[in-house]
Amino acid sequence: MTDMEQPQEIDLDHPDNYINRELSLIKFNERVLAQALDERHPLLQRLMFIGIFSSNTDEFFEIRVAELKRQIEFDQVKLNADAMTPEKVLAEISVAYHKLVDHQYQIFNDIMLPQLREKNIRFLRREELDEKQTEWVRRFFFDNVMPVMSPVGLDPSHPFPRLVNKTLNFIVQLDGKDAFGRETGLAILPAPRSLPRIVRLPDDICEGGDNLVFLSSIIHAHAGELFPGMTVEGCYQFRLTRNADLNIDETDEDLANALRTELLSRRYGDAVRLEVATNCPDELVEELLTRFNLSEEDLYRVNGPVNLARLMNTLSLVEHPELRYDNFTAGLPKALKQSGKSNIFEEIKKSDRLLHHPFESFSPVVTLLMAAAKDPNVVAIKQTLYRTGENSDIVKALCEAARNGKEVTAVIELRARFDEEDNINLASLLQESGALVTYGVVGHKTHAKMMLIIRREDSAFTRYAHLGTGNYHSGTAKLYTDYGFLTANEEITYDVHRIFQQLTGMGRIQKTKKLLHAPFTLQKGLIDLINQEIENAKQGLPARIIAKCNGLTEAKMIKALYRASQAGVKVDLIIRGMCSLRPGVPGVSDNIRVRSVIGRFLEHTRVFYFENKGLPKVLAASADWMERNLINRVETCFPIETSKLKKRVIDELDVYLADNCQSWEMLSDGSYVQNEPAEGEEVISAQTILIEKLTY
Repeated sequence: MTDMEQPQEIDLDHPDNYINRELSLIKFNERVLAQALDERHPLLQRLMFIGIFSSNTDEFFEIRVAELKRQIEFDQVKLNADAMTPEKVLAEISVAYHKLVDHQYQIFNDIMLPQLREKNIRFLRREELDEKQTEWVRRFFFDNVMPVMSPVGLDPSHPFPRLVNKTLNFIVQLDGKDAFGRETGLAILPAPRSLPRIVRLPDDICEGGDNLVFLSSIIHAHAGELFPGMTVEGCYQFRLTRNADLNIDETDEDLANALRTELLSRRYGDAVRLEVATNCPDELVEELLTRFNLSEEDLYRVNGPVNLARLMNTLSLVEHPELRYDNFTAGLPKALKQSGKSNIFEEIKKSDRLLHHPFESFSPVVTLLMAAAKDPNVVAIKQTLYRTGENSDIVKALCEAARNGKEVTAVIELRARFDEEDNINLASLLQESGALVTYGVVGHKTHAKMMLIIRREDSAFTRYAHLGTGNYHSGTAKLYTDYGFLTANEEITYDVHRIFQQLTGMGRIQKTKKLLHAPFTLQKGLIDLINQEIENAKQGLPARIIAKCNGLTEAKMIKALYRASQAGVKVDLIIRGMCSLRPGVPGVSDNIRVRSVIGRFLEHTRVFYFENKGLPKVLAASADWMERNLINRVETCFPIETSKLKKRVIDELDVYLADNCQSWEMLSDGSYVQNEPAEGEEVISAQTILIEKLTY
């Protein structure tokens, strides 16, 4: 073969081999919305998926769209591996989301509302209220709504009000003059944030069932009461979404104080999206767009309430257990169940323990910390805290430990998005209890999930550690799938100790024996493991990789997986959300399969399998395969080495790969197709199987 006949080498860096991360995230939100149509979910849970889609969409615009607009405004364009410009991405986002939002409201109006009504759950329109209901709503308005409303007429002395991010507002057309002879023609009505967006009517004025009214409907019906002597010719709801990302100077000597100051401005960031009722006249829409410096691409006309995220409140307003998921009691490994608080240390020292939440309880983690807080032999506790939730038992135990004289060190990540204020308060609470609080490392969010307990045993110190893929948050531990690992392994606990020293002190990179940690060794360690599978394949040995995480966008990781595919390594990726890798591209990713599992629980585990010549290596991590996790955060990745636990994780990965009803297969163009069981094939739902296997 001549040089002219040599096959051309494939350029793995070519932008066509990568999918834009923002557009991939939209595909995830599209899969979430599709759950509202899946009748395998109970009816009220399907309604919740409409709300979850809205909540996800809000954050997408607050953070993702806002960042793209910021890049354009300040000429700070950052191209990713797909090489799409911010302008191009924003244009495609607008097209995709206009279709999705229209689809969302079509599902809500034409499918969900009629099906809910069949179950006697009614969202009543104003014209549907009978005389008694109309009178009750009227009294509710005068007693609860009107006293806290502040209408703003627009004139030179009353300029357009500064509206808080994502709040419900109305633009009102008026005819006539007010008490001062002013004839402005327009007013703004901000809806009080203190009021519920969905109001339940009393049972004694309804003929059975659950009868609900949107606050927006109540305000709309009585808007005229707020402008006495004038005529309301039109009243139209709208909602403004603003940039909610924070711009913190991390070199500030008082990071907490700098963050408090910045949090005040989050409510009033630059506008990025305008939602208005479909019946709002064009001239008023233009007035709002001009006022907020937005374009038609940023405008979303909605056929219903402007904030469907509030639908998630419905579960607290109605009963109907038959329309919800069946309850279950989270399981507990037998040894930990029997140990209680008295000898949990002994049980962990006997053998590593693995918990798979929410199928298995988060309580052993709390029990361990509570036992440590009281145990006179425990001398020190170190813990990272990213999100913990209100009234956290974890925090209570840390405070008790500090008051009991333990050396408690808490590494709190103040910059955990949308939990910043809670974490500032948490830091103050722990400091008041006597704990040493640090805020991690400048320029790197501390996202690792680590707890270290140092206990005096037989005149020596023994370390116990908990490492996890999810947060120390008992609430999300019931909703997110995560692994929690309890160990007294000397090498692993030694590594955890050294990473804590690195976080709180100063010095060079701490070498670890078992753990990989970002931003230093995690990415290189994972690529080394991928490269080993490549070498095994080239030697004709079986080679396989399974990776389960929330996002895959980091270009070096994707290129390594492409090289693995080219070498013949079988690669299975279970990626819940963003995925910039294109599977099934001839010559590039023929051997890569990507699937996403969307179900009752939010898939959140990060776990990785490498065949390793028949001696499998299994690791779990706090990190996704994304730039922010591998490069810009402090993360940990820990091995699961005991044969029993390793086999268990592999078996559970196989269950996810066999799922044929809640999994979606990714195509090379970035679209997804939901898997369905073939005729006569067993129906397999990974989450359902784990509920049956691990719970009581």
